[in-house]
Amino acid sequence: MAGSKLVLEGRISIISFISGLAVIVIPLLVNFGSHIDWIFDYLTDVNGKIAIAVYITVINGFLLILYKGPLYKVAVRACFLGFTFGCGLTLSFADTTWTHFGWYMCSLSFFHYSEYLVTAIINPRSLSLDSFLLNHSVEYTVAAIFSWVEFTVEKLLVPDMKQFNWLCGVGLFMVFCGDSLRKAAMLTAGSNFNHIVQNEKARSHVLVTSGVYAHFRHPSYVGWFYWSIGTQIVLCNPICILGYTVASWRFFRERIEEEEISLILFFGEDYIEYKKKVFTGLPFISGIRINS
Repeated sequence: MAGSKLVLEGRISIISFISGLAVIVIPLLVNFGSHIDWIFDYLTDVNGKIAIAVYITVINGFLLILYKGPLYKVAVRACFLGFTFGCGLTLSFADTTWTHFGWYMCSLSFFHYSEYLVTAIINPRSLSLDSFLLNHSVEYTVAAIFSWVEFTVEKLLVPDMKQFNWLCGVGLFMVFCGDSLRKAAMLTAGSNFNHIVQNEKARSHVLVTSGVYAHFRHPSYVGWFYWSIGTQIVLCNPICILGYTVASWRFFRERIEEEEISLILFFGEDYIEYKKKVFTGLPFISGIRINS
């Protein structure tokens, strides 16, 4: 694991994330009376929108003054994710039918921000803007947008479909457990973890078989798999629940086979023996086949 001192980019991301998250204090500064749904009013009222726009402009101005070039790019992304998380919290505690979408916003923004922060902690040499995973792939972006469209359309046409609180609770539990497992895997692997499959073995590479790796060969993928499906259960999106399950399964099946080819080349018999003892963690995915 990296040293105890967090790299500059990591410290800047924390400050920026908190700056964006501070949007949650605006409702306390804008008086909408004593209605129980005043927090939601803050997001939809003209004065609330103006307050948010002013806040974003001011924060972005400060970031532009404080940070230049690559550091500003880090700061603005972390601030955006903090802002999204703050808006999600606001919706989560508002008396509105959009509460579950607030849970989703918190889940999505925290996942992407924590990917960057944990990478800054465990493997700063591999840290880049891509560590936010905001530009993971075109397919990932399209899937996210489609889930927003499905939620909105179904909420307008069949609003009761989006109010299964127990089901949304199950989804939130999956999100929490999935993301926790993924971050535990990253922290356990330390500098061995990389968002990009490595084709060449570095001197620092070791075979990690302890912690969560004693239970799953690919715990970071297991966590991401169930996190992604959980986000759609939170939204009660039947089409995307099925679509995300199939797409994620196919993606991780191919990713695991690709990665295990490299791992066998890196660690030889040690990895083969480990592979025999510990399963991938994903249903019906056994990894690369080895002829005995």
